[in-house]
Amino acid sequence: MNDLTSALALSASGMRAQAERLKHVSENIANTDTPGYRRKVIGFQAEMDSGLVEAGPVRLDRTELPPIYDPTNPLADETGYYSGSNVDLVIEIADAREAQRSYEANLKLFDQARQMTQSLFDLLRR
Repeated sequence: MNDLTSALALSASGMRAQAERLKHVSENIANTDTPGYRRKVIGFQAEMDSGLVEAGPVRLDRTELPPIYDPTNPLADETGYYSGSNVDLVIEIADAREAQRSYEANLKLFDQARQMTQSLFDLLRR
């Protein structure tokens, strides 16, 4: 029984971590056109003793902010440029799909462990 409950805990921790990742990906997509916005990146770390996965600290992507020429923008300097966002929609969409697939895989594992636990309880009731 302990293996089944640990499988439930592992898959639930994976789903929480991927949900956190999706939250930051959606923030990045929402701020694609926000001047000076830096893309948020999140990593994962596993707890050594339990194997549970958790989202690591949020880091800001330190790649160069692209200069955008628009002299009419109130943020523009004397040369007419202002700093844009370093969010790339293609990367964000790929990250979102990867997080979604990982979430779905953890959900299937959770469901399988739940069904096995239910079957075990059914056998014990007989």
